[in-house]
Amino acid sequence: METASRTRQGVWNPVFISVFITNICINMGQQMMNTLIPKFADYLGATASVVGTVTSMFAVTALAIRPFSGPAFDSFSKKRLLMIAVADIFLSFLIYSVAQSVPLLIIARLIQGLGAGCVSPLCLAMAGDSLPENAMGRGIGIFTLAQAVAQAIGPNIGLSLCDKIGYNYTFAVGACVMAAAFVVSCLMKEANSDMPRLPYRITFNRMIAKEAIPSSLLLLFLGMAFSCISSFLAIYGALRGVKEIGLYFTVYAGMLLLTRPIAGNITDRFGFDKVIVPGICFFGISFLIISFSQTLVSFLIAGAVGAFGYGACQPAIQALSIKRVPKEKRGAGTSTNYMCMDIGVLCGPLLSGYIIEACLGLGMEEVAAYSSMYRLMLIPMGIALLYFLLTKKKLFGL
Repeated sequence: METASRTRQGVWNPVFISVFITNICINMGQQMMNTLIPKFADYLGATASVVGTVTSMFAVTALAIRPFSGPAFDSFSKKRLLMIAVADIFLSFLIYSVAQSVPLLIIARLIQGLGAGCVSPLCLAMAGDSLPENAMGRGIGIFTLAQAVAQAIGPNIGLSLCDKIGYNYTFAVGACVMAAAFVVSCLMKEANSDMPRLPYRITFNRMIAKEAIPSSLLLLFLGMAFSCISSFLAIYGALRGVKEIGLYFTVYAGMLLLTRPIAGNITDRFGFDKVIVPGICFFGISFLIISFSQTLVSFLIAGAVGAFGYGACQPAIQALSIKRVPKEKRGAGTSTNYMCMDIGVLCGPLLSGYIIEACLGLGMEEVAAYSSMYRLMLIPMGIALLYFLLTKKKLFGL
């Protein structure tokens, strides 16, 4: 017990490090592939609305699994559940590697959603279990750098491989990365493995942590907007005649490496609102820049501004959720967090695809239709900002 206590004194304890490395592997595999999914659907002849449907399909099963997975996180070994979830994503990547039609692509996307619906909240809950309470904001900010590293490398690797070896072989490479993630998850440790577990029950209080709902609603609206970047940016960049659009994700992720630790320290010292409010504002500005961008430089500026925005406030909102939920319900708390994100990710690409087609129906040129869609995505961000400002004292205790 004394050794375990010592390992939990700082952020970089052995348990946190093992979860951090596992999270990097998982995010790397998914970031390599997720950027290619809409392009592959477009390559197979899908319309904009169908591309949006394919992109968001994984959110359907991710959302469906949440009510059952949330209670399981607090009742069973998180490590074993993580291994199962990673194996599921590996299977979906194998199907991508042989897919030659949109229906099979949708099937694989639905299978991926089952695993994706578990890996993120599991890793977040395991990281939260390993962190001391007085460093929760900084620790979660550092933990989410795994996603930033994957975003910096993954999309460009995926797009570059696709240009050289084609879609299906690139998906096979992604399957190999997920196999590596599975091996790492088998070797990792689990904090609080000796703590008494809650019995597994499917009840509303076990599926949903009401303490996490206010902050999770913020991620619903922000996730709705953010999903439109990964879904349509590669297509939009090509319409603008911009090559190397994958560098957007590299710049975005590179800026995250700088902003997230700083944002985490600001959160711990001065409060969550000092990060969330300016973060939403910067995020909105990045969408305006994207909508007017015609050169690679302007897209890269948008990526940097977006990193100061969504990249800074997302971990602050997640840390707020974790702090508001009792330790024995953190599995349900992180599941509630990601459940709302899934709703946003599900609605965002679908709504965006229909906006694009509606603009085309009005006689707009294709590039103008995409630009209009990005500007209209300012609406959910404005709702998120207004909701936070009006409710932060009552609901967030800030």
